[in-house]
Amino acid sequence: MQAGALTACTDAPYPPFEYEEAGTPSGYSGFDVEIMQAIADELGLELKVQDVAFDALQSGTVLAAGQCDLGMSAITITEERKANIDFSEPYYDSLQSLLAPADSGITAITDLAGKKVGVQQGTTGQTYAKENAPVGTVFVEFPGDGELWPALQAGQIDAILQDHPVNIEHAKADPTYVLVESYETGEQYGFAFAKGQKTALREAVGAALAAMRTDGRYDEIYGKYFAVG
Repeated sequence: MQAGALTACTDAPYPPFEYEEAGTPSGYSGFDVEIMQAIADELGLELKVQDVAFDALQSGTVLAAGQCDLGMSAITITEERKANIDFSEPYYDSLQSLLAPADSGITAITDLAGKKVGVQQGTTGQTYAKENAPVGTVFVEFPGDGELWPALQAGQIDAILQDHPVNIEHAKADPTYVLVESYETGEQYGFAFAKGQKTALREAVGAALAAMRTDGRYDEIYGKYFAVG
């Protein structure tokens, strides 16, 4: 898009993957952002970040329109999305999970009948919830986690079903909320590119990511956000 710059679209906040942070080169931080910053550095480019709606990103709309060079927003690689998006190699393995108030009485997804469960539009979490929650569950859609989390805190919804690491961050931040369950879904995240338009860039990003895995930079960033124990 711009000489000397790599412009990445993301939907923030979505901690620990992307969130605003003054003082960083791009004005954003998080696992995705630090990985992409390292890739930009490897390619000799300045990372610029644009905040967009996730649904427009996962559908490929903003990529096809040339609004950004690539998407980095905890985007799960799916066959449906591949129809409109070219993906990098996977860079993160993820789960889905259910978050609820500790005193809610919700102990499993089977307890959601008659409850309002918040989901993010256009996500694999939304798909999982609709395929696995019991009959009678009320699905309330939100643009992103920036609206989901406040809605749960305000009592507008009874639970959130979304990516596991994001729910973990909320449970850590406020112990009155608990991670009820996690779900093995075999999901992997990839960086997204406009279909058939960014082959050279996609290959360059892949090579930079491979170099990071080889020299330990990837593991260093991963350990910062997903340390075990």
